[in-house]
Amino acid sequence: MSKNDKVDEIASLLQKTEVRQQNIVSFKGQGLKLNNEEDAKKVIQAIRDCPDLQVLELCGNTIGVEAAKAIADSLDDRKELERCLWADMFTGRLRSEIPPSLTSLGSSIMKAGAHLVEIDLSDNAFGPIGIKSIAELLKSEASYTLRVLKFNNNGMGIGGKTLAETLIECHRRSSACGKPLALKVFIAGRNRLENPGAIALAKAFKTIGTLEEIHMPQNGINHEGISALAEAVRNSPNLRHLNLNDNTFSNKGALSMAKAVGEINSLEIINFGDCLVRTEGAVAIGEALRISNPSLHTLILAFGEIQLEGAISICNGVAEKEHLELLDLNGNQFGDDGVDEVQDLAKELGYLKALGSLSDDEGVDSEADDNEDEDEEDEEEGSESPEEEDDSLTPQMNGYHGVDTSSVTFEDFPDRISAQQLVVLGSRRNELLHQAVLKLGNDVEACIDACSRISGLIETPNFSDKTKLESTVFECANVYLRSAFQHCVDNPMRAVDRILIRAGLIKSEDKSIKALPNVRPFLQVLKHALAQPYYPQTTRKALRAMVAKTCKIWDKNVDIQSQLLQMLY
Repeated sequence: MSKNDKVDEIASLLQKTEVRQQNIVSFKGQGLKLNNEEDAKKVIQAIRDCPDLQVLELCGNTIGVEAAKAIADSLDDRKELERCLWADMFTGRLRSEIPPSLTSLGSSIMKAGAHLVEIDLSDNAFGPIGIKSIAELLKSEASYTLRVLKFNNNGMGIGGKTLAETLIECHRRSSACGKPLALKVFIAGRNRLENPGAIALAKAFKTIGTLEEIHMPQNGINHEGISALAEAVRNSPNLRHLNLNDNTFSNKGALSMAKAVGEINSLEIINFGDCLVRTEGAVAIGEALRISNPSLHTLILAFGEIQLEGAISICNGVAEKEHLELLDLNGNQFGDDGVDEVQDLAKELGYLKALGSLSDDEGVDSEADDNEDEDEEDEEEGSESPEEEDDSLTPQMNGYHGVDTSSVTFEDFPDRISAQQLVVLGSRRNELLHQAVLKLGNDVEACIDACSRISGLIETPNFSDKTKLESTVFECANVYLRSAFQHCVDNPMRAVDRILIRAGLIKSEDKSIKALPNVRPFLQVLKHALAQPYYPQTTRKALRAMVAKTCKIWDKNVDIQSQLLQMLY
């Protein structure tokens, strides 16, 4: 074939190739408050005027039931719709308003005969009931073509089980039609999925088998759920990006995950930061990576209580990864000499530039390995029914023998109750807390102050079960903060300002209102609160500015600042 013939052939192929430009109707970030059909006219008209509507983007507005129904009616003949970008769409709405809105929209999409590629419902705080309201859409023919599902920060909780069952049913139905669901991206961070949700979703992932990205950070998953997800990883041969940041692997979970990682070859990004991988887990992961995943370019194992032996295994495990761009081992337990050894090894192996900062190394902890078995026993105790309060806890359990809670009343909150009493109270705790909050009435500042003071219990010295204490304090913080934000819906920055004052990030005009003597526990509470459905999304930008600034508070709490920024961005 002559050169001219080749040019003619290429030109002919290009003429036959249709490059389809996506037609988008976007009202992203406009802060529209759409209560009824009249309010929604602008959106409805834009939908009607778009000749080939493929993407409808409504992020960053607030849509009521009547407005949602009107918008839905304008979609019931839009067969070409492919992407529903509906994150942060119900700010300030009652949770009861969200399900009928989603049901209306889903029904119209099904009626139109659309074939969706992406659904993004992140940051809508609709809880388990929200998942039920879109279950029919997710099981319908409209979802057989789904490639991307985003449910980040929705407070799903036990709704994770419903979502998993729905995806499995969608796969069954679509397979029967000869076009099995081939989901590629699943995002559900900060959803309180815990073990039941993780185990159920792992089954769905394994059934589908086509995932390329799994993002499930900050979900309270421990080794039982991690082991289930490891099985899903083993059955996802195209998985490129795995993000399980800020869950709890411990040895059992880390060993299961290491085995799974070693059995696939597609991973490019692994984020196991803040996952308590520990030394034995890191050794196993390093050995697994040495013989697998040649395209890996990012590995995050920061703040995992990993000692030098684990770091060396990791360093050797990525030695031949030609595309390595980042190896993050910061915040572990190498000690000064260990840090030097890790850096020397990275230099010797030729990827010193890829090695992240080790400035937050926590030093050698000789007790870390001794505590591993004890921590895993604690996890076993809590794994049977993670969705329920542990009513069986008595003063004789977990080293609390002799702790008297019989005389504790709601008036003891937050200043006259000890950490031991707080934990041992069990189911009485919520009852007393709600009485205490009720007494505060609609005093937003008082709720924040009470929350800030009870947060200090996190650092009670010589407490036998730090994990249990921290989770208990977080539960108490939820009660106080939820009440505070409920009483300032129209101006949530009122509560945020008080939080920032108590955290020492801004000064109060009232000289008597000062920062806490030790702000770190309250900053930990703030990090936890950001992942909760009650935290108002509208305040995140202002909070981000405070977290990003340079000041002495962050100089002493660099790890928390980094984690907060990751969440806020």
